[in-house]
Amino acid sequence: MSAALLLFCDAAFAHVAQAGERGLVSGLLHPVQGLDHLLAMVAVGIWGAFLGAPLIWALPVVFPLLMVVGALLGMAGVPLPSVEAGIALSVALLGLAIVAAWRAPTAAALALVAAFGVLHGHAHGTELPEAASPAAYAAGFVIATGLLHLLGIALGQIERLPRGRAVLRGAGATMALAGVLMWVGLLA
Repeated sequence: MSAALLLFCDAAFAHVAQAGERGLVSGLLHPVQGLDHLLAMVAVGIWGAFLGAPLIWALPVVFPLLMVVGALLGMAGVPLPSVEAGIALSVALLGLAIVAAWRAPTAAALALVAAFGVLHGHAHGTELPEAASPAAYAAGFVIATGLLHLLGIALGQIERLPRGRAVLRGAGATMALAGVLMWVGLLA
């Protein structure tokens, strides 16, 4: 399954608004339509589950809060350098954090996830469908993000099973590879 996901790396970026998108539903769908967002948000949950309290809940709260800040910056037209490369890097680094079972200090984990939240939010905000209700669209992508974080937390519980840590590290490696492939795709 992991290898199959990598075949879609070229199509990973869900940052192209399609005609007819509107509000809440568009916002709900946006994070799950792009492999880059999907993997990063699930990875935040998995890494939080690995890190345990308080980060199991703090990371999935900080990410969407800063994502909203990033979206507001994007909607206001405030440029951020290399947003797409940063998003690809977020997938790679979060995947590596899972592979390495990195027990980051609380401040470092929060800062990293906050920065990634801003980048992901900026991408959502700059590509807000023109016809969409900005508030409904934002509510949709925040809800979808939260659900993807919860999915990651649930997947993180696999660690308790025999070979669970190996499975999670394999998933992290796949995420890291996908992030690198996305990043390389930006340079081509």
